[in-house]
Amino acid sequence: MASWKTLDPAHKRYVIRTNLFMAGYVAVNVAAITGAFDEIIGTSAGIILGLCVAAPIAGQLWATLSLMNEADEFVRALTAKRFVIASGLAMALFSGWGFAESYGGAPHAPGWIIYPLFWGLFCLVSPFVKSSGR
Repeated sequence: MASWKTLDPAHKRYVIRTNLFMAGYVAVNVAAITGAFDEIIGTSAGIILGLCVAAPIAGQLWATLSLMNEADEFVRALTAKRFVIASGLAMALFSGWGFAESYGGAPHAPGWIIYPLFWGLFCLVSPFVKSSGR
């Protein structure tokens, strides 16, 4: 694993952006878990809270896309390939679970699960996707 000193500028910006966006994501979720928003759950303000939690997710995805834009051609292609594979697997698994809920009575999985599922799959596929080609 690379150290901070050996990271190129594009990866340093990615790490900073990701940490900032995820700090906001964690802060809002910790506040919600500890009951700070209990009085607005189930109201229109709760919907706004849900959108506020989604904002850092969009920011972190922007940070990843910026990394792909700013990095060299190899890193761009490798990251894009990993991103596409993880996205496809996450959509397939989550859709499959949704059909299992509809047709088989499987327990409900909340929609927000797709985000950690995607990043978990990204981590799982990354060691196996080592080339930018086929």
